Amino acid sequence: MPAASPAASAGTSCCAPSTGRGAGPEGRCSRAGHGEDRSAIRDIPGGAATIGTDAPVFRADGEGPARRVALRPFRMDAHAVTNRRFAAFVAATGYRTEAERFGWSYVFRAFLPPGLDVPAPEGTPWWGQVQGAFWAAPEGPGSSVEDRQDHPAVHIAWTDAVAFAAWAGGRLPTEAEWEHAAKGGDDRARYPWGEAEPDEAGALCNIWQGEFPRRNTGADGWIGTAPVDAYAPNGFGLFTTCGNVWEWCADPFRVRSLAAGAKARNAAAAAERERVIKGGSYLCHRSYCWRYRIAARSGRSPDTSAGHVGCRLAYDA
Repeated sequence: MPAASPAASAGTSCCAPSTGRGAGPEGRCSRAGHGEDRSAIRDIPGGAATIGTDAPVFRADGEGPARRVALRPFRMDAHAVTNRRFAAFVAATGYRTEAERFGWSYVFRAFLPPGLDVPAPEGTPWWGQVQGAFWAAPEGPGSSVEDRQDHPAVHIAWTDAVAFAAWAGGRLPTEAEWEHAAKGGDDRARYPWGEAEPDEAGALCNIWQGEFPRRNTGADGWIGTAPVDAYAPNGFGLFTTCGNVWEWCADPFRVRSLAAGAKARNAAAAAERERVIKGGSYLCHRSYCWRYRIAARSGRSPDTSAGHVGCRLAYDA
């Protein structure tokens, strides 16, 4: 395994911080089945699966140790939930997301008009706290998703994802299910496509090319989100599980390793009721946030929304 860069070893992240705004009640799944496109759901075989890694890049994230788990067969969306599909949910239910209820969400600062003065979270100056930013206006007032119907819906908090899943007759995947599905049948795979490292040509997934956060060359054709099927599917027929947008899992975030600081990290995660997010996003780069690996993980409070966070559903077989 190639050595991580000094920046990567420090555990730095392009992720927006937890908002800690006080999430609403946690939803429960139903079998309503609304808005479900059965043609875009893939069967995932069960069996013994290896989760995590014995060669972690970010030990503090709890990427290791590797462990074997037994999984039942399940089903999973081929794509992240799109703007088109989330709009159907909102139209049918009148649902208001966390970002709408609280009036703001995090937007990557490079997407904002020059000179716009918005607050930045401490330690992550590339994010702006933008009033009026939410899934249908991802860069704030005046923006829209009209030309991004097949892009993943963003500014989706965990509570939003659970509510959508209940309406759609699905659920959020467990972290073990997500990793197993992302590997596409290769239990040793680092990425959905295998072991090959993405390069600056950006042909394998939608991540950052250039120097984060100052210069994104857009060599893969995308500066922000890409269509959910912009890259080749993995062995199970799933598209873009790594890169593009972070995806929520059902699990509470917890560090299982004995790495220094694990006890304090777990206490902080429990206090914020953090949930696992997987897959990295269009803002990830190996020099800074090498979290588009399948074993990589992070945790955020369930009311956290940002312009690079979406979801994908699982279903019982």
